Amino acid sequence: MNTTPTDLYPDVTAAGGLVPAMKAAAELRGCDIDLPRWGTDAFSCQTARGYTSVCPATDERRFHIRVHVTPSPVEAGSGFSWDIGSTNDLGAVVEAVAAWQEGMSLDDLSTRFTFLELAEFAEAVESGAPTALQWEDLLSCDAYREQRGLLRRLHADEVLGNMFPVVSHRAVRLRVDPLDLTSPHLHVHEAEEGRYLVQYGGWPDDGWREVPSGELVACLRAALTGP
Repeated sequence: MNTTPTDLYPDVTAAGGLVPAMKAAAELRGCDIDLPRWGTDAFSCQTARGYTSVCPATDERRFHIRVHVTPSPVEAGSGFSWDIGSTNDLGAVVEAVAAWQEGMSLDDLSTRFTFLELAEFAEAVESGAPTALQWEDLLSCDAYREQRGLLRRLHADEVLGNMFPVVSHRAVRLRVDPLDLTSPHLHVHEAEEGRYLVQYGGWPDDGWREVPSGELVACLRAALTGP
């Protein structure tokens, strides 16, 4: 590693980087962990509860585990982040990340891995903070002035307003689960006044469909519930 003193992380240095060191620790402990194919010094992975990353400290031997909620894979640097714990034991980090990837409950994670501090993350998710903050940001951002009317209309609906919103390529994307990028999602593009194009990830053809303005909300809600 080039970013941390080698005397703090001799195991990482000997393995050729953080990712190879985590792979070796996983094999030693019999953990099934999803590791990136490329890269050596940086570790992050997509899970059903956001992106998880491991960051070594520079002033002491300590591995920090963080969870990120991002609008999309290409915007991994934006969104919201939580530090959920740290330890100097790389093997324990690998076991915790593997359990996180497998979907172990937050209560069980806290019990098994005492170095994890999940209260703030759990409270934020329970209260819907990521979704609420994302709506607030989009509705107040001048960059999305063109979509503001559509955003307000979607946000006003009790179902659609509880989905995680993203603006991409002039379309509004609504995701059911703010933490899981693979969860069901809707795309809405205002083609012209009174006419919308709608796409739902669950439709067989996954194509765009034209919807009149008066039927927009009903169509979106119907797409979520299925045929």
